[in-house]
Amino acid sequence: MKWHEITISTTEQAIEMISNFLHEMDAGGVSIEESGTLNKQRDTSLGQWYDTPLNDIPEGQAVIKGYFVEGIDGDELEKTLKPRIEQLREFGIDPGAYEISSKLVDEEDWANAWKQYFKPIRVSDTLTIKPTWEPYEAGPDERIIELDPGMAFGTGTHPTTSLCLKTLESVIQGGEEVIDVGTGSGILAIGAIKLGAKRVLALDLDPVAVASAAENVQLNGLSDTIEVIESDLMGVLGGKVVFEANESEARQTSVSLPVDLIVANILADIILLFTDDVYAALKPGGTYIASGIYKNKETDVEEGLIRSGFEIEHKHRDEDWIAFVVRKPR
Repeated sequence: MKWHEITISTTEQAIEMISNFLHEMDAGGVSIEESGTLNKQRDTSLGQWYDTPLNDIPEGQAVIKGYFVEGIDGDELEKTLKPRIEQLREFGIDPGAYEISSKLVDEEDWANAWKQYFKPIRVSDTLTIKPTWEPYEAGPDERIIELDPGMAFGTGTHPTTSLCLKTLESVIQGGEEVIDVGTGSGILAIGAIKLGAKRVLALDLDPVAVASAAENVQLNGLSDTIEVIESDLMGVLGGKVVFEANESEARQTSVSLPVDLIVANILADIILLFTDDVYAALKPGGTYIASGIYKNKETDVEEGLIRSGFEIEHKHRDEDWIAFVVRKPR
């Protein structure tokens, strides 16, 4: 089978939005390749070793590829994509002097080629992400997250994901009930349980992500402690999952609202849309980790969280990305 490959050369800052656009346009898969330069600062606190660059992408740049069924009109895809990329500038996201190209490729060429670059990676003091196809022997204090990200976000290599996992490790004390908003591959939900949380409700509006997360939860043997649902936070605020606003179809969630901890690793503009909902879903004294925030949105997010009543406790940084740790007053 052949696929129509759309390639966008852009900035690292625009990765998440453009990737989301491709998914919304019904891409059958999305791949992301960031700069392989050794010039940028690397985190070696856990003994990570960085080999020679895997690509010649300039620092701060990225190449995003979306894959669409062969019969689709490539010119129409580009016409749809260009104005959406241009509109990013209005939201303070600079896609740079981006370029778009397209070609036909065989499915086998893209479906598995990226796997050679995804190796086991230590992302925190205790957590290591291991691709399911890679052999690996864990150390005595290592907690392994088995992962096959498929077509969903979240391998742990992007700064926002690794930052969020490190932040979870610093926050979770043990026994918490957690909601993971925008779960993607399910990596944060799995990490939370590995770190000692009692139960996690993992939410995503993308059915591809929901399927991927459910598979990864099963791979890690955590189906009894993690429930994956196609929903947003509003859909579960009453302690039940409400499908299409039909109360007769509602059912109880696996966690008891309000919960101890909520984590959201998504775009800043989306985070700002539901800060009040997060506040309502947390217990007094509960913690909210909001990640996926680029540095140019730091002030906006901080002001939005404070308006909703949160108290800022910490800000954790990785490169140009920020994770907020905030608390609902007791």
